[in-house]
Amino acid sequence: MSDTHSETVAFMRETMLPPQPPPLAQSGAIRWLRENLFSGPLNIALTLVGLGIVWLVVGAVGPWLTHSVWNAGSMAECRQIIAETWGEGATGACFALVKHRWNQFLFGFYPQALYWRPVLAFGLLFLALAPLLFSESARARRVVLGLAMVLTLVVSAVLDAPGPALAGMAVAMLAWAALVEARPRPALLASLVYPFAAVWLLWGGSLWTEAMALAGLAMGFLVWRGLARLGLFAFALAVVAAAAWWLLLAGPIAAALAGVLPLRLQPVSSDQFGGFVLSITIGVAGIALSLPLGVILALARRSDLPVIKVLAVMFIEFIRGVPLITLLFVASLLLNYFLPPGTNFDVILRVIIMVTLFAAAYMAEVIRGGLAGLPKGQYEAADALGLDYWKAQRLIILPQALKISIPGIVSTFIGMFKDTTLVVFVGLYDPLKAMSDTIRASFEWKGAYWEPYIFVGAIFFVLCFGMSRYSMYLERRLKHDHR
Repeated sequence: MSDTHSETVAFMRETMLPPQPPPLAQSGAIRWLRENLFSGPLNIALTLVGLGIVWLVVGAVGPWLTHSVWNAGSMAECRQIIAETWGEGATGACFALVKHRWNQFLFGFYPQALYWRPVLAFGLLFLALAPLLFSESARARRVVLGLAMVLTLVVSAVLDAPGPALAGMAVAMLAWAALVEARPRPALLASLVYPFAAVWLLWGGSLWTEAMALAGLAMGFLVWRGLARLGLFAFALAVVAAAAWWLLLAGPIAAALAGVLPLRLQPVSSDQFGGFVLSITIGVAGIALSLPLGVILALARRSDLPVIKVLAVMFIEFIRGVPLITLLFVASLLLNYFLPPGTNFDVILRVIIMVTLFAAAYMAEVIRGGLAGLPKGQYEAADALGLDYWKAQRLIILPQALKISIPGIVSTFIGMFKDTTLVVFVGLYDPLKAMSDTIRASFEWKGAYWEPYIFVGAIFFVLCFGMSRYSMYLERRLKHDHR
């Protein structure tokens, strides 16, 4: 040990200094700017060029947006207001078009007195998805349920929904929300019923038609469960039983029940759909149907049975090699040549089928990538536990593969939702092109160009950004590794 004593030391601090903040160059915004925007000569040059481009864009678009007019009856009146306010030669946006025709952008040519029906169908969608998407977060689930109920009722009241309809909506939504909170598993069955309720709300007609369609699915499920020991043969018999019910019994039974108890809404034909009601209907249906079909195709492509694998490869590669617009033309024009004379196949249903098949082919490749990314030990572990093929896929393989594939799945969903604007080429009034052209073709709004696209683009951004943020939340929730 050293012989140095504390008394021989020239100075020893008896009190600790208080902690000092880090230098400004090593914390806060200055550090972020230095590391991300000014880290080197090339980065500095690119930052300055980017700032110059932003300055030019803002300088060109900024005055046009700041001179916008929201209260006017025509384009001529908009231009007159801009000239009187900002001087001759000034330009500005005429968002009065959006204010006057927002209902057509959202609902197309749907009857104005029935706007509450698409609003209710969209609100019930969140109640149906809450037990699926927010099963582990009670707080998030309750927020979604509360906002869905309040906004649906408020918007329906603003759109002049009848008093009995509002009362029925309030009772139904409160009962459904209570079921989601009290009995989560039966609430999943209610979520399965939602597609049939949405079709009835959107298209109207007799409720018994959708009830018989649902009964056909229940019939097939019962046959499959009763003969589950037969494997794939039981599934084939279930499909035959459901098809026989729909073709032979559903129509007469629905007509008989409608004669006894007519539960009916005013019918709305498909040519009255348009705007975001059309896009959301096609998008939600395509998303809901393409995911399970994509899983089946991915498993079929990795199957050891040569016939199943070849058929899956042929289908996936053919669909991925053909543009979506070609499939839409096939659904709209050529399909009628292969149907019996007098067959009335709804055009929106045809589009939904083609969009679903198109998205399912891409979904299959995304999910196949997730399956290929799993370690071989996971498959060996399932075999070691003595699980059969379907149990291994359901309990071990698919949950991990789908978690890996979440970014690709959501990207496919977003791309498919944006591709719904292509239905303009088969005569449907999408919000981006057909509806905008229809509104701008009227004399009072002739000359408006950018305003409809900005409004529609903003709504598409909100919807797609919401899907993207939820996928990030889902990834964080399912990230259990390295904890």
